[in-house]
Amino acid sequence: MVKWVNFVLKSMTGYGRKEEIADGKKILCEIKSVNHRYTDYNIKVPRHYGFLEERIRNLVSSYIKRGKVDIYVSIENFEDADKEITVNLELAKGYYNALKELSQSLGLKDDVTALGLSKYPDIFVAKQKEESEDSVFETVKKVLLPTLESFVAMREREGERIEKDLVERVGYMKTLAEKIEKRSPETVKNYEDKLYEKIKEVLDGREVDEARLLTEVAIFADKVAVNEELVRLNSHFEEFFKIIESPEPAGRKLDFLIQEINREINTTGSKATDIEIAKTVVELKAETEKLREQIQNIE
Repeated sequence: MVKWVNFVLKSMTGYGRKEEIADGKKILCEIKSVNHRYTDYNIKVPRHYGFLEERIRNLVSSYIKRGKVDIYVSIENFEDADKEITVNLELAKGYYNALKELSQSLGLKDDVTALGLSKYPDIFVAKQKEESEDSVFETVKKVLLPTLESFVAMREREGERIEKDLVERVGYMKTLAEKIEKRSPETVKNYEDKLYEKIKEVLDGREVDEARLLTEVAIFADKVAVNEELVRLNSHFEEFFKIIESPEPAGRKLDFLIQEINREINTTGSKATDIEIAKTVVELKAETEKLREQIQNIE
């Protein structure tokens, strides 16, 4: 069996349904899923086919890695398609011998035929065919596999839309981070200018202690420096693109990554003393929340 694999994000929301006739049975397979933190399979099959549950679970698990998944399988046997006809030879011989004896005793023509014998009850016995678990599962699989492929295809179509949105948002967040990076040195220069003017005003014409001024500016610069946060933030953005390009399920990894992104943004915001940087941080937080919401939909 070839697994259904594609290098795109998959949504956790999907639906697939197929109904076909296979090996004298009408098989209906229906699969639907919604978001879930983990993997939760709910499988329903006819009671006397309960042995199929574990086999279906194993098959489905190679296609679906995350989500709350409901799987419904209906199996309807056509009338008499699952019956096996056998002949009670001993009973047939008994009828035959009795008829021959009757013919000889009454001097009748001996015209006993198989068709004639077939009219007597219990010569032919119809009983349920013995079905092996393997053969039943193979029959169900003929319908379940295309159902799974249809289901996964829907998840991938939705995943592509989510991926496009995520890529655009992360791209925008990178430009916001660059905006902060460019603005950050200006905040130090502005602080130095304001501090210099304030000291001059206080000293009222006396000479400004340049060394003390530089010390104060250096302390301020260290306090508001966000270089490390921005480096880590950009590293997280690069990791984001690596994750979505991987063939592996990305939802849990992205969920963890978004927490790290949010942490760096919050730290940057706590250091912001400049109104423009503060506004940009608010934008970053808003975009992060939108990312988080979308990532909740990814397998």
